[in-house]
Amino acid sequence: MTSFARVVSRFYGEYTNNTSRKLKIIDAYLFYVLLTGIIQFAYCCLVGTFPFNSFLSGFISCVSSFVLAVCLRLQVNWQNKSQFSKISPERGFADFIFGHIVLHLVVVNFIG
Repeated sequence: MTSFARVVSRFYGEYTNNTSRKLKIIDAYLFYVLLTGIIQFAYCCLVGTFPFNSFLSGFISCVSSFVLAVCLRLQVNWQNKSQFSKISPERGFADFIFGHIVLHLVVVNFIG
């Protein structure tokens, strides 16, 4: 077994054993948003940007959703409790939802 395979195997084992279910769900959402942004960018490169506002609003939506989810992950993670001592996980989730509502109102308005 190569050293890279051992590193990946150990990383996966540590991740599955030490990461809470909430963080795994947020990580799955992050992966989904990242994949959606990559697909949109690849489509733009291959096909073109005819409705440029549509591409731009969709891509900005993906990037902003990723940033909001990373902020949520930082606030929910128990290892960061010292930095976010005054913010409960429920408050972090409410901020995440409020940010998404504002984001998608702007994105729908920008599509035209």
